[in-house]
Amino acid sequence: MHHTAPHPAARRPESGRPAAPRRRALLATAAATALTLLVAGCGTAGSQAHRIRVGVSDDSTEWDVLAEEAKKQGLDVEVVPFDDYSLPNKALAAGDIELNAFQHLVFLAQSNTENGTDIVPLAPTSVVPMGLYSKKAKRLADLPDGARIAHPNDPANEGRALRLLARAKLIELKKGTGLYATADDIAANPHHLRFTPVNAQQTPRLLADVDAAVINDGVASLSGIRAQTALFKDDPRSPDIRPYLNVIAARAKDRDNPDYAKVVKLYASKPVQDEARRTSNGTAVHLNLSAAELAAELARVDRQLKGAS
Repeated sequence: MHHTAPHPAARRPESGRPAAPRRRALLATAAATALTLLVAGCGTAGSQAHRIRVGVSDDSTEWDVLAEEAKKQGLDVEVVPFDDYSLPNKALAAGDIELNAFQHLVFLAQSNTENGTDIVPLAPTSVVPMGLYSKKAKRLADLPDGARIAHPNDPANEGRALRLLARAKLIELKKGTGLYATADDIAANPHHLRFTPVNAQQTPRLLADVDAAVINDGVASLSGIRAQTALFKDDPRSPDIRPYLNVIAARAKDRDNPDYAKVVKLYASKPVQDEARRTSNGTAVHLNLSAAELAAELARVDRQLKGAS
């Protein structure tokens, strides 16, 4: 996730860009209570006809740029940050926000299954690499036997992390292991790695206490970790990474909303894309897939989640 999918409140210390007070003012507690409080304070339905609240999970300013561009088209886009991956889909399903943009397709499939929701991807935002980082090792070969590795503990990102370690030749996964790999799917662990699964947003904080950590790009960037320092990372243009494409998502019944189509078009605009590249330190790759292509990819991921061939 970028977002990724979805991240801590810390800012990039090296960015030097101004804060966005509107977004910073929404604390984690406010996000957590959004499910019950936002709708109650919104006024009549008519007054909200052109207000589009977008749930995001990081501090990337591309959505602030989009909100400014949206004003020129008569749209009121409000960016609502969440610091917990479990909240934006619940808020969307409850009608407390109209769109969200924090997750990749693997996470979305898992969330729909677990929560019985029908949230669909409207358009891609970007795909970003996941990387293995360390404060103690300069290269993969420097990791000691028995190294402790922290990695995200949610099913979507745990599977991605273990597949990353397999591509790095640190472990082997059982033949046929899919996107939702767990420690039980490890067939060989020649370096006797020890695993510490934690909340994805906490992985950077463990770097001082473990030998290495698998960290989502958005989380790494917000923690001031440069993607170039990764011991190993995904190739965002590889077909194997397509399930981890981050998306703008809506409730299925709202997929044809014309105002949401305007938001999708705005996201692909040059001002927004320029900002997205800048704030991702150039690591984000925007892929131009249609809603139909995204739906097909989500269906494929969902079949794998449910164990279908």
